[in-house]
Amino acid sequence: MSEIHSTNFSQTSPPKRRKQRKPHCVVRHHSVTVPIYAWPICGKTRYTMVFYRDGKRQRRSFTDLGKAKKEAKLVAEKILRGMQGQNDLKPAEREAYFAAQRVLEESGVPLVSAAEDYAQCRKLLGDVPLRSAVEEFLRRTKGVKLGVTVPQLVEELLAAKKQDGMSDHYMAQLRSVLGIFSRAFPGPVLDVKAEEVDDWLRGGDLAPQTRNNRLTTLRLLFNFAKQRNYLPASEQTAAETIPKLKAKTVDAEIFQPEEMEKLLLGAPALLIPYLAIGAFAGLRGAELARLDWSAVDLERGLIQLRAGQAKTASRRIVPISDNLAAWLEPLEREGKVIKQKAVPRKSATLAKDLGLSWPQNVLRHSFISYRVATTHNANQVALEAGNSPAIIFKHYRELVTEEAAEEWFSITPPEGWVPPEEERKRHARKRPYDSPHDARATPN
Repeated sequence: MSEIHSTNFSQTSPPKRRKQRKPHCVVRHHSVTVPIYAWPICGKTRYTMVFYRDGKRQRRSFTDLGKAKKEAKLVAEKILRGMQGQNDLKPAEREAYFAAQRVLEESGVPLVSAAEDYAQCRKLLGDVPLRSAVEEFLRRTKGVKLGVTVPQLVEELLAAKKQDGMSDHYMAQLRSVLGIFSRAFPGPVLDVKAEEVDDWLRGGDLAPQTRNNRLTTLRLLFNFAKQRNYLPASEQTAAETIPKLKAKTVDAEIFQPEEMEKLLLGAPALLIPYLAIGAFAGLRGAELARLDWSAVDLERGLIQLRAGQAKTASRRIVPISDNLAAWLEPLEREGKVIKQKAVPRKSATLAKDLGLSWPQNVLRHSFISYRVATTHNANQVALEAGNSPAIIFKHYRELVTEEAAEEWFSITPPEGWVPPEEERKRHARKRPYDSPHDARATPN
């Protein structure tokens, strides 16, 4: 029997390989294909799609061929995008995904970006509904042009002021302050917050008056933005909500009559107009820099400041006192009154060489103080000095006596005085390389 078994075994042919089943259909998406097989089970046909994920063979079965093809196409798309890990979404999740994509189709915003923006907005708004915040924003910015940056706004303001004929000195001040501000705030002007501007003003360790001056410039900038419809016209700007500092009242420092006489007699012809007109007519340094001799009428005793020359941008007539006329008479009066930009610095240097201090605006402060003591009329002096009566009354009243004022406006040059043409030479400073043998010798 064993032989028979052996014989039968030897005559038995090798088992045939099982014939591979062909797919019922194949779903293709570009280079990715997903086969679908049909299997009869209990008298019904089951459709099974086969694909690989993470190197492992995956199968999903459906009773409906249409659903199988739809799922196979989704799998093929995700395989192509390298998103195989998302192939296991549940049907409800998948429908929500497709619905979200349809909602965002018109906006062109990717679903992930929309979700990130929404989450960030919810974090910032807290309990405030996002739609309510958007409606309030639209109400505030109705008609406002969005996206205008601070640097763009600064350029437009500077161009407008230049077109309006503002002075070079004023334009230089605007460029300086607004240039610093635009570098600190390069974004949209609508996004600038009051607390950020306040921090910027405090961060420079500036004097109170300097901070106030910068704040005034910023208010000009933001009001210009309102005019251009870059900010809501009905709301306060970021600069308007910041109060100005109350600067401490400081008594104006002035020259005594004998100090002014010493300074004038020691000055060359180049400095006399700056010193004399500043001391006896009270013009500001910037006004003097723009003044031409054609506006100085010694015969009528008047200095005419045009609107573009005065700080207040309004025409002003300043009387020429008898002693001022005496200092100006010997001078050559053609062209600009101030021949060099360095005249103010040279005047300060001369004062120090003569042992005199040089406080800020000392010439103008001296004129106003002595003029108030002479006229006893703050309104008149305010008109002459281009200032407000309140400022004159607050800072200059009763600083000097009437006798001192009479002495001040009696300062005149000696008879036959002619101002020297050459500047007074300062004491030469001995440098370490000075040598009687070799001027180029270097220190040991």
